This record gives sequence, structure tokens and C-alpha cells, in this order.
Amino acid sequence: MAAKRTVHLPVAAQPSVETLVELTQQAEELGYEHAWLPETWGRDAVTSLTAMALGTEKIGLGPSIVNVYSRSPALIGQTAATLQEVSDGRFRLGIGPSGPAVIQGWHGEAFDRPLRRTRETIDIVRKVLSGETVNYDGDCFTLGGFRLRCEPPETPPPIDAAGMGPKSVELAGRFADGWHATLFTPDGMADRLDDLRRGVDLGNRDADDVEVTLSLTCCALSDGERARNLARQHAAFYIGGMGTYYRDSLARQGYEDVAYDISEAWANGDKERATELVADDLLDDLAAAGTPERAREMFEKFADIDGVDSVAVGFPRGATVEDARETMAALAP
Repeated sequence: MAAKRTVHLPVAAQPSVETLVELTQQAEELGYEHAWLPETWGRDAVTSLTAMALGTEKIGLGPSIVNVYSRSPALIGQTAATLQEVSDGRFRLGIGPSGPAVIQGWHGEAFDRPLRRTRETIDIVRKVLSGETVNYDGDCFTLGGFRLRCEPPETPPPIDAAGMGPKSVELAGRFADGWHATLFTPDGMADRLDDLRRGVDLGNRDADDVEVTLSLTCCALSDGERARNLARQHAAFYIGGMGTYYRDSLARQGYEDVAYDISEAWANGDKERATELVADDLLDDLAAAGTPERAREMFEKFADIDGVDSVAVGFPRGATVEDARETMAALAP
């Protein structure tokens, strides 16, 4: 079965929340099944997703990731229950640890025991959404005596776990309802899908119950060279400028030397050199970028990966709103 087509909205500074709503409305009109909105250090996901839910009718909605440090698990559960209500049952929750650059540098929290914290958050959110009294004694969290004060959702929203390393992906397969993957090559996805299946087996679960979503950087423009340059800059930023997580993930995928070269160039302030190091073969292994025809051809390579249920059309950080609109239209289902 062909992978579903969803959309991963841009997190870079957008003109307004209304812009996010309008992009979601366009995605709905074009037939995309879900709109993901990650939360980093811009607009918060909860307020934005509320506006998106109120401005649409049928498209699925959710954060590809909210981190498990800046909100308590109980608050994440309350939020999931509320957004499931506001969206009339269209919500899907994505959580994950993010990385030390954001957690320490932006939120001022210690990046401690990310995998354990993610697992316990999944456990507690599920208990909150059940409507039963929550009593939990974990390694990271101990709480008890309270239950959700409003009616719990009739259908609890699924919970996806974002992750890049073998153990985090195994955790998603063992405990979550889905895995959200970002910045993977086709071969890299195959390796991590083995980790996911190991987690499914450890949890004595059915692999069909764990939905895999790959967020893919896409840029399909009539000016194909500009589209590729935007995607190249985006890859260099994540590999070089977002701490070690994306760098190390790419290194595990067979690009160790160039991953460290990009990281070093970025750390030395040479962003132009870092971008140049994202050669065409690497770019084509990480993105679907170029003219609409070329981008569609590249997109299918990722959509055909066995084990991927959904490919989310994402956009480079430097893309304009019009670039995003043109790309969504070119890659629509």
C-alpha cells in the first residue's frame, strides 16, 4: 500500500498564526491527510493547533513533537484531551526529548534521562486520557490522587514518539502508537525500521499498530536550482547547527565523514562551506528538491520505502509562504 501523504508545516518565523491556518486549509483542500506542526522556539504548538483545528473540518492535526521537559506529563495529557475535543477527534500527539541545545539553551532544563522520561510521559499521558485516577511511581515522575476533571475523550488520541537513535526508535516500537522520523536517507530508514520492529517484538505488539511517519524536506519550484539551494541550506543547518543529534544520526547512515565536516564548518562560522558540503548525492538522499518533476520523482523514492506509512511534505527553513504553497500543490496526493 502506498504511503499516505501528509504535510509538515514550517517552524521558521511565519507572518502570523493565520498563515499556518491558511496553509493547513490549502493542505486540506489538496487532499493531504494530516498536518503536523513541530514546536521549537517560535509560536507554541498548542495555540497554533487550536486555531488550525477551528479553521479546518477534516484534516488530521497534531504536533510532530512537543518536548517532554517543558511541560509535565499530566499537562501534556490535559492538552491532548482538549485538542482532541477542539478538533472533533482529529488529533494525534507527537512527543520526544528534543535535544540538549533546545532543552538546556532555551528551556533552561537539564537534559536528563531522555529515553526514560519519554517512556514515562507516554505512560502517564495514557493514564490521564483514560479518565481514571492517575497513580504513578516511576524513576522520573511520581504522582497520584488526581484524575482528569473534564470528560476524557471518547477516542483517546494516538501517541507518537519522535527519535533518531536505535534505542529511541526501539522505544517507539515498544511503547508508542507511532514513530516520527526526520532527516533520514532510505538506507538509514531501513536500519531504524529494524530497531522499530525489535521494539514491537519486545512489547509483544503488532507492527501494524505502530504508524511510521517520515518528515521529508521538500521544495518543488519552477526555479529548480533555487529549490535545491534552499533544501541544501536546510540540511546544513540541521546537521551543523542543531547540536550533535542530527550529525550523529547522519553519521550512522553512512555519511560519517561529511557529517562531521559539515558540523565543524558550521561551528567555525563558515555556513557557506557547510552548505557546499551537502553535495547533490547527499541532498538527494535526504530531500525531494528541484523542479516539480524532479521533486515528485525523488518523493516517490521515499514513499516506496517498505514500512513507511506516511510521508510528510516538509519545507526548508528559508522557504517563503509562496514556496510552501507551490511545493504542496506540486506534491499533492
